[in-house]
Amino acid sequence: MTDSAPVAEPTPVAAPVAAQPVPLLGDPRHSGKRPPSYAPIPQGLRSAGEDPAAAVLPDIVVDGAAYGPLTVRAASVRGDSHRYLGEPRQDALCVTRIGGPDSGELLLLAVADGVGSAARSHVGSNEVCRRAAAYLDRVADSLLGALRSGDLPAFTELANEAVASIAVLLADQALREGHRPEAYATTLRILLVPLDPAVRTRGFMAVGDGGTALLRSGTWHLDVTHEEDPEASGMIDTRTAALPLARTAVTRLLSCLPGDVLVLSTDGLSTPLSGDQEMRDFLREAWGSGTVPGPADFLWQSQFRVKSYDDDRSAAVLWEGPA
Repeated sequence: MTDSAPVAEPTPVAAPVAAQPVPLLGDPRHSGKRPPSYAPIPQGLRSAGEDPAAAVLPDIVVDGAAYGPLTVRAASVRGDSHRYLGEPRQDALCVTRIGGPDSGELLLLAVADGVGSAARSHVGSNEVCRRAAAYLDRVADSLLGALRSGDLPAFTELANEAVASIAVLLADQALREGHRPEAYATTLRILLVPLDPAVRTRGFMAVGDGGTALLRSGTWHLDVTHEEDPEASGMIDTRTAALPLARTAVTRLLSCLPGDVLVLSTDGLSTPLSGDQEMRDFLREAWGSGTVPGPADFLWQSQFRVKSYDDDRSAAVLWEGPA
């Protein structure tokens, strides 16, 4: 029989300190005296048996990036009406990097808005973002060259080639899956930002509606791209051109200054931003203060609610750092 080891005295535990309340952002802010009637929370899940592609789409996506003086925040949120009806989020977004370190790299920001009347537009919007990133990565050297030299015709040619290729691939996918191509109808808006701080030109290309706004020195400029529909052949309905029927893009070269904030968005944000002063004031304070919000704060801010605007909402916002 062996002797038992002595039992160690327990270490005294300090008395607990009163915990500080955990701060909560709460429901998103809203315009007017009363919030919209829809609940501002995820609800109405799809059944995986009905549509697996829709069932696995998250209600909310938040993303971001930081490269030197450039900072990006992005969010895509299912609209109130889609939540209430149990329909999938038809918007999509992409924040990624294209090109290579030897030849030069670019940030690619993209948002896509699936056409509401198209049955598979929630698939189409995600597919065009993925295919755009893959295609534009292959021609990143040429895109960067066009931006360095400010060559809009060269940039436009590259953008149109990309759109045409993406359209063909998306239409082929639809046919393989037993659908008409227009069932995948979606808009697409892209901003290409060189990581080289010496290049101040940003490339913009778009098919269909949405918004591109600039917040500069505390002032909103709500339509910096002055877009018009480039072709009637890509019209899915009377409102907007859309892939995969469209074959050309609206293109612009944008010159940015240190401190600028560029907002690339679907019309779920651009339309109320244009029409509601309270929303503009709120987002000017949130995004134009010189301090980039964290991802969770950005999500909360981007959900500022305005009555009767209940569509999906997606935004990719670029903060240009100081000189």
